Amino acid sequence: MRNHTIVYPGTFDPIHKGHVDLVERAASLFDRVVIGVADSAKKQPLFTTEERIDLAERSFAHLDNIEVKGFSGLSIRFVEDQGSNCVLRGIRTTADFEFEYQLANMNRAMNPNFESIFLTPTNDLSYISSTLVREIASMNGDVEDFVTPVVLEALNAKFSANADS
Repeated sequence: MRNHTIVYPGTFDPIHKGHVDLVERAASLFDRVVIGVADSAKKQPLFTTEERIDLAERSFAHLDNIEVKGFSGLSIRFVEDQGSNCVLRGIRTTADFEFEYQLANMNRAMNPNFESIFLTPTNDLSYISSTLVREIASMNGDVEDFVTPVVLEALNAKFSANADS
């Protein structure tokens, strides 16, 4: 079965230029890319699910074959609900690979037709993570080179609101 849809699930708290790089490249390889924004309440995200969906939609407005949807529960079920059996995962380090390899095998155990597609970020983006972006921004550091303008604006608003509280 040929698959024209790939799903990229994640927390995206916040979305950063590494995510954008992977999605832009996937958009050139697949007819449809669905970005699944995980509820992830247990991670206590900085942005609500709705805010993260909005930031992703605005960050990918320049691509016409992208959909952004929220979800909760198993990502494999979300992928299947999108009519796909193919998930996109970014690999920055060997530690990422080990975790993603284990997850790929678990997903394949649940669905033998499930495929994980791994892309590595470009070298100039390989060090960026949402955790580091949040940490730097929370200490009033400059994250402009790491995030899209809409995310930068949202981070500045979030942390200035927290400082005013």
